[in-house]
Amino acid sequence: MKTKRETPNIERRTPNAEWKVPLFRVNEANSEYAAPKKTKYDLEDRLLDFAVAVVELTDDLPNTRAGNHVAGQLLRCGTLPYGNHGEVESAESRKDFIHKLKVCLKELRETRRWLRLVSRLKKMNRDPRLVACLAEAEELIRIFVASVRTTERRSA
Repeated sequence: MKTKRETPNIERRTPNAEWKVPLFRVNEANSEYAAPKKTKYDLEDRLLDFAVAVVELTDDLPNTRAGNHVAGQLLRCGTLPYGNHGEVESAESRKDFIHKLKVCLKELRETRRWLRLVSRLKKMNRDPRLVACLAEAEELIRIFVASVRTTERRSA
C-alpha cells in the first residue's frame, strides 16, 4: 500500500515572507536603537491587490472594438494568478505544487505582455496606474521564478 507523501505547503497559505516582532522595543520612537518596524507580508494579499489594479485599469480602457478585446484579455490573465494561487496552496504533491506555480507564472508573464501593449496606446501611456501595474507584474514574476527554482532545487 502506497502512502501519500505530503509536502509542507498542503492546506497552508504561502506567505512571501514573515517578519517576527522583536522580543523587546526601545520606548523612544526616534532612538537609533529602536527596532525597525516590520510587518507580515502575504503573497495572496499582494496578488489580490494586483488583480484589483488590473480590473480598475481595464475599466478605463476605451470602449472600442480593440479596447474591449485588450481589456478582456488583460482582465482574464491579470486576475488568474490570484485564483490559481489558491490552487498552489492546496497542491497534492511537490510536482503538483511546481506545476501550479508555473501556471501562475505563465499568467503573470501574459499579463505583463498585455500591459506593455496598453502602455503603447496613446490614451493610456501616461497613466501612473499602468506604470505601477507593470512594476508589480515584474516583481511578482521574480517572486514566482524564485519560488519555482527553490522548489525544484529542493525536490532534486
